[in-house]
Amino acid sequence: MRSPALVVALVALLASSAHAAGHRDAPATVLDPAADIADLFAFRSVTVEPRVTLIMTVHPFLEPGGGTLGTPFDPEVLYELQIDNDGDAIADVRFQVRFTTELRSSGPTGLLGAGGGALAPANSPPPIPPGAAAVPARILSFTDPGLGLRQSYTVTMVRGAKKKTVTPLGDGTPHFAVPANLGPRTMDYNALFTAAVYDLGADVRVFAGTVDDPFFADLGALSDTLNMRSTVAGGVLSPSQDATPQNVASDTLSGYAVNAIAIEVPVELLTLFGTPEVPTSASATIGVWATTSRFKTIKHPPPKKLPKKPKFAQVDRMGNPFVNDWLIGLPSKNAFDLAVPANDATFAAFFTDPAPARVLNALTAGAVAIPPPPRSDLDFLFGYAPPIAPVGNSILGPTADLLRLNVGVAPTAPASQSRLGTLGGDLAGFPNGRRPSDDVTDVMLRVLAGVYAPGFNTVPNNRLGDGVNVNDVPFRSTFPYLGNAPSGRDRRHLDPTEPGCTGGAGTACPF
Repeated sequence: MRSPALVVALVALLASSAHAAGHRDAPATVLDPAADIADLFAFRSVTVEPRVTLIMTVHPFLEPGGGTLGTPFDPEVLYELQIDNDGDAIADVRFQVRFTTELRSSGPTGLLGAGGGALAPANSPPPIPPGAAAVPARILSFTDPGLGLRQSYTVTMVRGAKKKTVTPLGDGTPHFAVPANLGPRTMDYNALFTAAVYDLGADVRVFAGTVDDPFFADLGALSDTLNMRSTVAGGVLSPSQDATPQNVASDTLSGYAVNAIAIEVPVELLTLFGTPEVPTSASATIGVWATTSRFKTIKHPPPKKLPKKPKFAQVDRMGNPFVNDWLIGLPSKNAFDLAVPANDATFAAFFTDPAPARVLNALTAGAVAIPPPPRSDLDFLFGYAPPIAPVGNSILGPTADLLRLNVGVAPTAPASQSRLGTLGGDLAGFPNGRRPSDDVTDVMLRVLAGVYAPGFNTVPNNRLGDGVNVNDVPFRSTFPYLGNAPSGRDRRHLDPTEPGCTGGAGTACPF
């Protein structure tokens, strides 16, 4: 018979793991998908100069063929990437992004185009005369008339926790967001993607738009009480499954899109002293989190002229993957999303005795042994501690869910990266920040099972996994590092084992 504590833990896991890594992680954000943060990434860019790329994705599970308007960003949402650089879990640098939607066409669709355009034929009924322009040309740029719904955005940097300095980034020219990829007749999506990378000066670059969802996992198996599809019982990968750069299970996110905001900045723009850091410096590790907020007072329709200093209320936040999904108890999920990281001591019990670890322990009849609480081996997720911060670091900081990144660690070339990040000997990968290619599902399963605790980095704990090792489409090797959104016309939700869709080292899934 299960103990009451185990039953509560199991219920919490089942209630929260259906949509993992921020994909519909709390009751409130399920009802507000445009403000639902799907994932957060922070990593050293693969560049000669020391730069950091920050990415937040929102509005998960976008169906590519969902309609001719696509799924734009919400102009009423304030999207923020926040950085703590002095160890107090309070933002010292913020990048704020706001969107504006422009309706450029009186037609019924947001995106329309074909070839060089089409004229009304000889039998065109009145009032459209024969020879009149009936269909605009294929969309090749953000100025083309077929782009009936167009979004632009502004980026503002706010420095200082108390006395704030607000700096609009860029020269005032518009930055356009890439729309949904409706298909090859309507648009040249890749051309729009390339044109959407903007240089704001001072080595700052930005990108926003609808892209392939960079998260990859067998959410179906995770949701079915960790019913993994590996050949070894209990969600333990065989050595060959663990080593293969291909998928041996279904990627639930295959074929889905997501909206992404990416910013690349010099390292010194984020650090405490405004300089590059060596890995052993106590000031080398920063904490990153993303938030979405809405107007405290909402009017419909929105006023044409917004107030100069509108007041916002936080809707969602994200630091490390899976924290709200897997660790936070169901009654506390909404409160966690609304809280600020500096107050996370309220949720410390979820961090020091994580429910998923006990579920793994029970489901495997003890084969996955776990460390006893309180779990100090998880300090690096909720404080400034090794293996991310240097040994002997004097800044532990308050308990806070932040994605920590040691900016002094040099980036790893894409060909040499390990999907297991730090666990795979690649010190530039998760949990030292997070890159799109990092397999955070397998890493977090192993971390929760205690692989950073003495005596627990053994089989089966260090081979837990869902069998989804790579994304369904390739990532770019340069900023913004994301993959093309699936085509609404040509893409379906193929499984990795189907012909033409192996991912990773094999053929990319068609899109």
